[in-house]
This record gives sequence, structure tokens and C-alpha cells, in this order.
Amino acid sequence: MLYDSPSRLERTESRFLSRELGILAFNRRVLAQAEDRRVPMLERLRFLCILSSNLDEFFEIRVAELKERIKLGEDGDRRGEGSARDIFRAVSERTHAMVAGQYRLLNEEILPGLAHEGVRFLPERDWTREQRRWLHDYFVREMMPLMTPIGLDPAHPFPRVLNKSLAIAVQLVGRDAFGRSSGRAILQAPRLLPRVMPLPPQVAGGGYCFVLLTSVLHAFASALFQGMIVQGAHPFRVTRNSDLFVDEEEIKDLRTALAGELPQRHFGDSVRLEVAEGCPAQMEEFLLEQFGLDAQDLYRVDGPVNLVRLMSLVDLVDLPALKFRPFLPGVPKALGGHGDIFRAVRKGDTLLHHPYQSFNPVIEFLEQAVEDPDVVAIKQTVYRTGTDSVIMKYLIEAARRGKEVTVVVELLARFDEEANLNWAAKLEEVGAHIIYGVVGYKTHAKMLMVVRREEGVLRRYVHLSTGNYHPRTAKLYTDFGLLTANEEIGADVDAVFKQLTGLGRARSLHHLWVAPFTLHERMLAAIKREARHARAGKPAHVIAKMNSLLEPRVIEALYAASQAGVKIDLIVRGVCALRPGIRGLSENIRVRSIIGRFLEHSRIFYFANDGAEDVYLSSADWMERNFFRRIELCFPVLDPRLKQRVIKEGLKIYLADAAWEMDADGEYHLRRARGRVPRPAQEQLLALLAAR
Repeated sequence: MLYDSPSRLERTESRFLSRELGILAFNRRVLAQAEDRRVPMLERLRFLCILSSNLDEFFEIRVAELKERIKLGEDGDRRGEGSARDIFRAVSERTHAMVAGQYRLLNEEILPGLAHEGVRFLPERDWTREQRRWLHDYFVREMMPLMTPIGLDPAHPFPRVLNKSLAIAVQLVGRDAFGRSSGRAILQAPRLLPRVMPLPPQVAGGGYCFVLLTSVLHAFASALFQGMIVQGAHPFRVTRNSDLFVDEEEIKDLRTALAGELPQRHFGDSVRLEVAEGCPAQMEEFLLEQFGLDAQDLYRVDGPVNLVRLMSLVDLVDLPALKFRPFLPGVPKALGGHGDIFRAVRKGDTLLHHPYQSFNPVIEFLEQAVEDPDVVAIKQTVYRTGTDSVIMKYLIEAARRGKEVTVVVELLARFDEEANLNWAAKLEEVGAHIIYGVVGYKTHAKMLMVVRREEGVLRRYVHLSTGNYHPRTAKLYTDFGLLTANEEIGADVDAVFKQLTGLGRARSLHHLWVAPFTLHERMLAAIKREARHARAGKPAHVIAKMNSLLEPRVIEALYAASQAGVKIDLIVRGVCALRPGIRGLSENIRVRSIIGRFLEHSRIFYFANDGAEDVYLSSADWMERNFFRRIELCFPVLDPRLKQRVIKEGLKIYLADAAWEMDADGEYHLRRARGRVPRPAQEQLLALLAAR
């Protein structure tokens, strides 16, 4: 659909959409997955939990920044997205509506649907006498010893409530042993306690039966306030600014500075207060005052104040009909049979498409490097690996065996800082070389290099990827990985590692585009080349798949290419600041978003280039931070056969999908396929690549 360009769009600053509203639009598409009755019921619940998790991070980072900008008086219009105050007002309105819809769906469809299948949440009013007795015993035995009720009076001020932790505001009547009667107390639920409690079969009464921790605390709170009357117990949760502040110009030791800053993340400025429905207005006002928040920061929810915790239910319930059909990831024929991976890669490049194909070959590549006496060195970047990482354990073992192990650990990987600090310490203990990247630039590139002595010479084997070295997310995120022994790519990767670990000027590389040096200019040059082809009457096409599109100069280059006649297809899972389909500006640009069973995470860039069909895979989105404040890699797929695989599996199959399409105002509409409805792209890829 084309839109006539109104006068407001003729101004340069109005050519971009708001980042924050784009994030909310993405989360509205996540909510649509939970609303889709074709999705299995427990998976619908999972999507609701994912939405809550996404909104948590949105408030911790994006809303926190908006509030800081307003507080500091930085209320100017950035790139025409609107002032911080205007964006915050729109964010508040849309988020309140989204949260209300989320809980309405939970209560009207998902919980009744689960109950129909024998998966029940028991509210206190429905407990049998036997269930109440069992829960009371559990409360006395497992919960009371951990609880610390805090009565509010001059000697006991309002406690410091941890970020996103569950707390209960208790209303009391009466006087205690000291004659105190403040009327209020706070219970902070210990983090060790499960938020969702399964009842044992002998008291459940059939099927799966669960009770929320908040229900138990509400029922037995009076036991914590002997002689007092509990008039109400109201769950609440506060969300805080969780962005770490580390002054990279002043610090001398990034690791020490970060370790000192991490504990403060739990006590940043408050940005949102969630309370359970039924909380009295006086208590809401009291809590808002304690946290320094306004009425628009208050979210009343008709259910648990933290839906993320319901995610555990999906794993606790063994009912396959309520979940996505399981599958066994495939393995490329060249790597099948657990043979010699080095020999297979010497024969030719190997492409892995996760999660449809297994991540195990990457783990086996590293395992064989550890075991092989001819391997003399291993170098790897680490961004997100998790707290229990087999990858990191192999690197530790390699160092123990005397191999030269170099690991570039990104300490500022948001919300993974603590895990990365711990792994870095363990690696140092066994003699590995640990580098914390470059101050001022996050190391987001995904690369693993193994150096092996073969017939008297050293040969490099390389794995490059669009995703993290994280076996768990490799089962949930779509990503491409490339195993290659190409000498020029190996030399390029070696040069990038030397830039990270040593000192020296950036050197010219054979194939890799590297941020912050060449990636941005090479992307712009490739887009402009397509525009020249179009003006010369040659076929011109850009297809780009990524998580986010925000960088202004890339957007302007795409606008210019569209005006030159280049066909541009953008597959952007999340936020997109570009306005598509505006006559005279972006009429040749189409933007679509794929939301499904797996999180679309791969970054793929295709340029027709007069029939040459250049295809690149990358760790970088088209964002300012990726181009200018991160170390990123963009690498070509050189093998013609693998190139066609990427075009087919990573791009064309999505362009034919019944996806969400974006209009010029940033609104998304589900595109309905004409004629025979194709299977969703992710289902097609499962059928094509998975073992079963």
C-alpha cells in the first residue's frame, strides 16, 4: 500500500518513527501469538510470560532513559520521533492498554482453557480443607523461617525493595507487644521460594494443581503478626532503572569497577509500580509516594504481579498436546557420524541453520580442538554463554592441557555481566589469556578460531555466527553459523583478534566488514551501488533481515535507493524507524516482521549486485550502537551452494510467509496470503532441516 507524503513528512526530522513505540508494537505482536487459538495452550501462556519479560526490560532500560531525559530537562525532539515527554505519555497509554489485554486474555481464555485440560490454579476460596491444611503445614515448615516481616514505624522505615522482587503490603489493626500500631507492614518474599507451587497428587484432587505463592502468603500472613488483625495483604512489585553506570573514561580496571556496580542494579531509581487488583487507593498512594512515582507509573493487574514466574509451569506440566510438537535438530551430512570435523571443514565450508540444525557440531568442534594434540591455540569471543556453559568448560580444559587459550569476554553484556565475570575468573585461574575487549566498545562479534599444526604448517579453522555461543538459546533462536578453513577469512579473523588483544591501527581485510571501522561505510556503499544499478536500468534488489533498524544514514540511503527504483524488502523482527510505502520517499520499500515459535535472530544482507548476488551474515543490526559503539563482524557466504541456501532458507521463505506488514505510521497488519495458505516459514524449515 502506498501513502501520499503529507507535508509533515517532507521535513527530514519526520522521516523516522519512535524507537520506544516500535518496541511496544513488537510486543503487541508477541501478545497476538498468545491470542492465536491455533497455538497450543501452554505455548500461549509462554508467550504471555515472554511479553511480561520483554516489558520488564523495556521499563528497566528504555522507560528509565525517558524518565531521566525528562528529569534532566532534555525534552527536545530527537530525529522527529517526538519529545521525551510526548513519547512517555504515548508509552504509558499504550502499555496500560496492552497489560490490561494481557491479563484479560489470561483470565478469560488461557486459565479456563488450561483448567479444561486438567491444569488448574487454585485460588484461596477454592481450597479444600485438606489442601488448606497441607499448605498451612508447608507455610510453617518451609516459609516462615525465611520470612522477615517489617512493621513500618519511625524505627523501621520503608525497606529497600529489590528490583522486580515480590513484596506484600499488609494492612493491620491492633497493637503489638510494644504498643506499636502503625497499621502497615511489608513482607518481602524470599527469592528462594517458588512463585508457583505444585500440590502433591494426594491433595491435588486429580490432574495438575498449582497454587501461587501470593495466595499462600495472603492466607497465612496473620501468623506473622501475632495478636494483630490482618485486614488486607496486597502483592506489589517495583521495577527499577537497571542500566549500569560505569565511567569508562575514569576507570582503571573495568572488571573491578563493574563488580562494584552490579549490586546497585537492584536499587536503581523506580520506574514502574505493579499492584494486584483490589489494592485500596490509600495503599496505592502510599506505595507510589515511597517509590517517588506518579499515578501514570501505576499498573493494576488482575492476577499475579509477575507473570514471568508462570513460565516454570510449562516445564512442570507433561502434556504434549498443550505444547509445540518436539523435534530433533538435523545435522549436515558433511558433519554426520561424529567424524573428524577438521577433515570435513577442510573439504568445504559448512553452514548451520539453528535451531532447525543442531548446535552440537559447534560444541564438537571445540571438543575435538581440546582433545587434538595437533591443536595449539584456541581464540574465542564471549558475549552471552549462561551460568552453566559447556563451551566455557571446554575452554577451561583446553587451558589446563597447555593450549594457548585466548578469550575476549564482554563484561558489559547486559544482564549477563555477573556470569561473564565468574567465567573470566575461572579461565584466569587455569592460565587462559582473558581480554575484556576495548574500553568504550562492546565486543558483540561472534567468532571462534582454532589453530592446528598440519604437515609442519599452522592452519586456521574458524566458526562465525549471527548468534551467541549459548546452547540453550541455540534451541530457541534462529541463527546461522559458518564453519570454514578459508585461508583469507582465517587471516581476517586472526587480524580482528589481534586488534582486540593488542595495539595497532586497523588493517585492510580480505572479506570481513568490521565495526566500528568499515561496516557502516561498506553497508552504505552496497546500498548506493544498488541505486546506481537501478538508475542504469539493471536489476536491483536489497533484502535485509535483522532484529532492529534505527540508524539514520542507513535509513536515508534506503530512502534514496527506493527513489532510484531499487526494490527493497526488509524483514525486521523488532523495532523499525523507517517509514515504508510513502509515495516519492519509500514506495519501493516493504517492511515485514516474523513472530513465531522461535525468536528470529539472524542478520542477513542480500544485494543483487547486477546478478552477482552478494550475501552477508552478521552479528550486527542496523543500529547506531552496532555500527559505532560495538565490535561487530559481517562476513560473506562465498560458497555458491551455501549462498543459495541462505537466500532460500533465510530470506525468500520469509518473503512468502503470511507475516506482519508495517505501514507508514508504524502500525502492523497481519498479511493474509491469497489462495492456498502456505505453512508458516518456521514450520517449513523444520520440515526441511530437522531430523524429525
